[in-house]
Amino acid sequence: MINVCDIQVMKPLLAEHGFHFSKAKGQNFLIASWVPASIAQESGVDEHTGVLEIGPGIGPLTQQLGLRAAKVCAVEVDTRLAPILDKTVGEFPNVEILWGDVLKQDIRALVAEKFPGLRPMACANLPYYITTPILSALLEADCFDAVTVMVQKEVAQRIAAAPGTGDYGAFSVFCQYYTEPEIAFIVPPTSFIPAPAVDSAVIVCKRRSEPPVKVCDEALFFRIVKAAFSLRRKMLSNSLKNMGINSEQCTQWLQRAGVDGKRRAETLSLEDFAALTNTFGAEK
Repeated sequence: MINVCDIQVMKPLLAEHGFHFSKAKGQNFLIASWVPASIAQESGVDEHTGVLEIGPGIGPLTQQLGLRAAKVCAVEVDTRLAPILDKTVGEFPNVEILWGDVLKQDIRALVAEKFPGLRPMACANLPYYITTPILSALLEADCFDAVTVMVQKEVAQRIAAAPGTGDYGAFSVFCQYYTEPEIAFIVPPTSFIPAPAVDSAVIVCKRRSEPPVKVCDEALFFRIVKAAFSLRRKMLSNSLKNMGINSEQCTQWLQRAGVDGKRRAETLSLEDFAALTNTFGAEK
């Protein structure tokens, strides 16, 4: 197996195929072999697992997943990487490369087709610029036992943030509604080429058997969360007027839900948002 994290191996390999890093695609390749091995280990992938990998790059994580999983399907948008991946992961009979944009895929259908009888998981080293759309798509597909991703450290902190903290926001609520996220470890900039300006973090989002709160309407729940955080520094009595109601209606709604209108969105737990949702939904 080629050690693609060894820069003395990587540079000639990239040069052989005339490959240059694309800033537009947010490409940063790993040069620390402990990182992909640790990601694969923390993900919980085993011989009963089918793994959807997003953005294999030149294949360091793909290799580690291929050593552990029953099957790996890696989705890559940059077709320039085809001859390189053929060299780095072509020896793995359980690895399949799918060319295209994962955001244009029906993820649930893809998982059902590729991993029959296997426990599906997702794993990825995500480009910073497209982290939120891809992670949202993976969680909304609601078909993975766990989603393990490497993202910008600040994003990982937001995902795992508790109510009442500065990092807590709408994306925290979204991720914690579907999963139980936990930061596994931090990855320094020196682990990549080219080196990013900030630390990265690996976060494991384990799927919940059922949501932590019961709501009458999930779409309404997330509308309320979005409205509450739309004016982050404002009191709920102001921000929730974005639900298309006047001040008096908003005040009455908050009172019936048992939520103080002077509070800000960042102090609300998932239970508080559920109370708002179920009260609002009952009055519609």
